Amino acid sequence: MRTAVFKSANALVGWLLQKAVDRADADYQPKAGQALKGRKTIEVQGIFGSFPLERDYYHHAGREQGHHPADAALGLEVGYTPALAKLVCLEGADEPTYLKAERHLEQTGGIKVSARQIQRVVQRVGSAAQAWQEREAQAGSCDAPIFYASADGTGVPMMPEELEGRKGKQADGTAKTRQVYLGCIFTQHRVDDEGHPVRDYQSTTYVSSFKSINDFGPLLRQEAIRRGMGNAGKVVLLIDGAAGLENMGKDCFKDAVQIVDFYHAVEHAGHVLAELIGKGHPDYPKRQRLWAKLLLKDKVQSLIDETRKESAGQPREAEVEKQLGYFVRNVNRMQYGSFRANGYFIGSGVVEAGCKTLIGSRCKQSGMFWSETGAENILALRCIHSSHRLEDFWKHRLNHHASRNDTLTLAA
Repeated sequence: MRTAVFKSANALVGWLLQKAVDRADADYQPKAGQALKGRKTIEVQGIFGSFPLERDYYHHAGREQGHHPADAALGLEVGYTPALAKLVCLEGADEPTYLKAERHLEQTGGIKVSARQIQRVVQRVGSAAQAWQEREAQAGSCDAPIFYASADGTGVPMMPEELEGRKGKQADGTAKTRQVYLGCIFTQHRVDDEGHPVRDYQSTTYVSSFKSINDFGPLLRQEAIRRGMGNAGKVVLLIDGAAGLENMGKDCFKDAVQIVDFYHAVEHAGHVLAELIGKGHPDYPKRQRLWAKLLLKDKVQSLIDETRKESAGQPREAEVEKQLGYFVRNVNRMQYGSFRANGYFIGSGVVEAGCKTLIGSRCKQSGMFWSETGAENILALRCIHSSHRLEDFWKHRLNHHASRNDTLTLAA
């Protein structure tokens, strides 16, 4: 009985879609250079099953391009309905592997799509998702008193052909990974009862890119403009002490309060102490904790001066000074006591957690090796999903498909 109902529902869906196809074909006005070549059949797969559709086919001899108006009108993705394509992309981007996505679709919905086909759809749609991330921003509005931008980079393991000629951190100077940048925007309206900042619920949006920091900075700025940075009370940039991110801040967020992640600062204090007294020294843990306490009291310059005085004339004075350079460069961005008094976050945990969950859990599993395009496309879909923008993206996607039938965009 249930099978019969299912087949009947599938037949009804197929009949309705064929009617929609016939209307789309009847309404279509060919563009200059297009010639009707007859009707062709496609097997369309949807959430409720598969069904054949007959639709018109046009060919542009000058461009050697074919076009099915009905496919564009319905928003088909290589033979999948928009609803199924959306589900396939969601599973393919969300699950650790395409094979697991295949099994999950079949086990939970009885939908049979091979891992290879899931990958094909994800990459097709993912390239559009990356372009959508990089679209020019329309300035948004924001009433938040504190507006945060944060960014970090992490390595993604790549196939050998993607790494040819690239320098890396391996013993022979070669690279095993390529750097991908992740940026996030979030807002804050309040602090808790103890004065600690509280991130606004579901306020975080993400962007990602394998481009250089010089190209990624403007991409993150566009996202900030889209989120209403221009109307926010105070803009805060949370980053680690990397020179590239610092320069990005100067170029793209020049009026922002820059804060170097506190936990990176404490970690680097350990590097200073390792050169000064040795990591195995019994006072090493205690002194690192002391650095943390003093950093929270805006004593970074005092720590620099006292460390220089202690290391003067010692065998490893030059090495200590080299490690101190991290703090010397960032004195103004390490006034953690003042930052806390203003109610700001002083840690970049949001973007670092994003690097682990958005990038690491999907692209850095054991045995994985990616092409740059393959990783970039799937990360774009994951960023859009985590930013709660799936509906906006798919609406844009359907409008893009439909625009291919626009008679105003005639070939020259």
